[in-house]
Amino acid sequence: MAGSSCDLLVVGLGNPGSTYAGTRHNVGADAVVELARRHGARLKDDRKVHASIDAVRLGDQRVVLAVPTTWMNDSGQAVGALVRRHDLEPAQVLVVHDELDLDPGRLKLKVGGGHAGHNGLRSIVSHLHSKDFLRLRLGVGKPPGGPERGADWVLSKVPASQRTLLDVMIAEAADAAELTATDGIDAAMRRYNAAD
Repeated sequence: MAGSSCDLLVVGLGNPGSTYAGTRHNVGADAVVELARRHGARLKDDRKVHASIDAVRLGDQRVVLAVPTTWMNDSGQAVGALVRRHDLEPAQVLVVHDELDLDPGRLKLKVGGGHAGHNGLRSIVSHLHSKDFLRLRLGVGKPPGGPERGADWVLSKVPASQRTLLDVMIAEAADAAELTATDGIDAAMRRYNAAD
């Protein structure tokens, strides 16, 4: 797959290992895994790019799906390596990540922006030297007890009462990523940001 071209890179952020599976912090990775499952892709570890990857065709677009195998805080290692491998511009990268500033189950797309304290995004900005990549933000809500409880909130297991809500959002996020690939970010934003 080295040297192959692609039209869009979709990266789902999370932490590796069973300890973090099913946590709020891993909803981005879960959405990309779901998208891969739908299209028969098999995400395989590629140590050269620090990610599990495969490529799929969505409409007439060749899309590389990736879940970094680094810790969340080092996500930029994988994104930077994949951008270099495929010679991509930041606008051809869609990062799917958890978002404290959106209500649980809500998702929104945006182009560019800051990292809002999200260490995965901070790492990606640092490695790409750009904030201009696309983001698919998956709402996990604000932690009870204030912002200083954020790490505990995103890394803790989700109670059954909220799991269904997040699972529905993860499926919808896979839809939104697919629409971004086939119809472009503007069409996806019109569809999924309309609830404002």
